[in-house]
Amino acid sequence: MYKKLPVEFLFQLFALLLGFILIHGVYVTVIRPQADAFLAREHARMAEDSSYEQQQNFYVVLRDYEQEACLVLMFWALAILGYKGVNTFRQQRLLDEDLLQLPGGLPIGVEDVRELIGRLDEVPAGRRELLLPRALRSAIQRFGATRNVQDAATALGNVCESEGERMESELSTIRYIAWAIPSVGFIGTVRGIGAALSQAHQAVEGDITGVTQSLGVAFNSTFIALVISIVLMFFIHQLQLMQERLVLDTETYGDRQLIARLRIHP
Repeated sequence: MYKKLPVEFLFQLFALLLGFILIHGVYVTVIRPQADAFLAREHARMAEDSSYEQQQNFYVVLRDYEQEACLVLMFWALAILGYKGVNTFRQQRLLDEDLLQLPGGLPIGVEDVRELIGRLDEVPAGRRELLLPRALRSAIQRFGATRNVQDAATALGNVCESEGERMESELSTIRYIAWAIPSVGFIGTVRGIGAALSQAHQAVEGDITGVTQSLGVAFNSTFIALVISIVLMFFIHQLQLMQERLVLDTETYGDRQLIARLRIHP
């Protein structure tokens, strides 16, 4: 379990770098050129016709730096969510396998402990540290040491509970990103309003172009940040639901396949 932590950290670092490269590349080659071209056409039309109303454009809504930062953070968060989701799915599929390889209804005694541990040792190394094998191993070892079924059930529950807490704590990075995205949008709001106020003298003279553009920065950054935050929170809750189901299903698997079949022979 501990050997996987650096791999996950490197994955997160690579995902952040890749997200920045891809999103920034799209902004430089597509979004900002398209937005600048659209604004230039709109300004020309407004100069020709004073009653012309400027139209909305998707590229203009996305063009500012705050929106770019929000999209980079969204890409990063989705990559981490995908990584954890795939890992959770792998563990969920393991519940469909019979790791103990025992005939149905056959009771398990203390004399079977060594054989059961050996069968768990046959699980491939890449899957041996997943939740289900660890929970079963802990319960079997506790049963062999104490000869008490309740102690085995407690050991199984403790492993599942600690795994649930670990998964919950590892979501802190994603939750931080989900909090940071609206904050970045609010920074754009403050920047846009500040720029609009600094151009108030132009509006008094009749030129409101600069003020409207600055207010557009404020509103667009907040709009994009809130939309991204809503989408991201949906996927966060879906991942959390998957992880909670994994923990509960693992405990149920252990109770049915192991704990309910443990026997202490007189």
